[in-house]
Amino acid sequence: MNFNYPTKIVAHILLGIVVHSVPFVPRIFFFGVIGYFLFQIISVPPKKKTIAVLKGCAYVVGAEILFRMTHAGLFYESAKYFVILFMLIGMYYRGLSNGSYPYVIFLFLLIPSIVIASSTIGFDSNLRTNVAFVLSGPICLGISALYCYDKKISFKQLLDILLYLGLPIVSLTAYVFLYTVSLEDIFRGTASNFAASGGFGPNQVATILGLGMFIFSIFFFINSKNTTCRIINLVLFALMSYRGIITFSRGGVLTAILMIFAFLGVFYFRASVKNKRIVSISFIAVLVASGLTWVISSTQTSGLIDKRYANQDASGKLKEDVSAGRVDLFLGELEGFINEPFFGVGASGMKELRKVTEGRVIATHNELSRMLSEHGTLGIIMLLILIGVPLVYRINNRRNYFFYAFLVFWFATINHSAMRIAAPGFIYALALLNVIYEKRPIHRKRAIA
Repeated sequence: MNFNYPTKIVAHILLGIVVHSVPFVPRIFFFGVIGYFLFQIISVPPKKKTIAVLKGCAYVVGAEILFRMTHAGLFYESAKYFVILFMLIGMYYRGLSNGSYPYVIFLFLLIPSIVIASSTIGFDSNLRTNVAFVLSGPICLGISALYCYDKKISFKQLLDILLYLGLPIVSLTAYVFLYTVSLEDIFRGTASNFAASGGFGPNQVATILGLGMFIFSIFFFINSKNTTCRIINLVLFALMSYRGIITFSRGGVLTAILMIFAFLGVFYFRASVKNKRIVSISFIAVLVASGLTWVISSTQTSGLIDKRYANQDASGKLKEDVSAGRVDLFLGELEGFINEPFFGVGASGMKELRKVTEGRVIATHNELSRMLSEHGTLGIIMLLILIGVPLVYRINNRRNYFFYAFLVFWFATINHSAMRIAAPGFIYALALLNVIYEKRPIHRKRAIA
């Protein structure tokens, strides 16, 4: 990692190419990443533990989809478990902040749903697998928030964490470009497109690409040391935007746009006159790049992407449900909450119920409705903790420019993709960091006697 910025980017583009081209490399990549960061976390001096933990978690979170689509991990949820492991090691060495106790309560409130699930999940279902699938995300969030709460890091270190999060997304972008070199004949409708998503779930791929869009646009605004870096960041933003758009999964792209505006709203308000001018010019450049990217996407998809975002089918007919069936799932889970308002139907309970009533397994896309249906009144308490604690913390600590952008990512993502991946939980936790800014040293002339 001790290379200059362009070298890191090129290295991760090459990594994406090799991961796509050589079958055994993904597994080597996975174990190499885990081994490298475990060694870093354990071996670095105590003062550097926090940043080592967060960099390791960030890289694993950024690489999670690449691990999944190449079957590189030990199992499907590997990334979440290693994020939890890294955080627990960090807790062992650096402890916790006194104010983090609400997240201990949050984690304990998950337990009753496991007890209920043990008596409600059918014999033909695997209790451990089902419970682990729905609770690994909330547990990852709880442990991450517990560790990050009020941890002091510098603004420069926070940008480094975002870089470690973004680098494997560069590799993912290279991978999906190679997976579908020719885009002809793969766009036949306005549904989410697996072929354009590297053969994997468009929702998850678009979510991570959207996160990459945010990271490299922000780097373009405030973290480009020279013209070369600015060009690299703008090009990466455009490429990730293009690949995110043509997945035909709207959630990740729209979330990225909301994050960018949330960050700029805070940063621009507090910036100096000089920095406001720089951001304004950069914003125009991003708008131009976005416009060109959309035109190219529209041309490549023969106008189908325009219909997708206008909520139309391939023939141009307006669809009745803009949520692609998510509203029906949401209402169904609210019904589960109404039927079992105290402790809910248990972890994975609604999925089991749909399996019985509809004859097929349908996983929810909304973590809010899942928490209500599966945890009942305890779910309401958990939601109050997740929403209330960061906002209260913000009252006394307004230094994190990324605070609202991070919360926007968490809230928007859990509403269209639940917590299938580790990213929303980890990004939520970053909003709880105590960001400090280094003051420039003042050089005073020594008085002449």
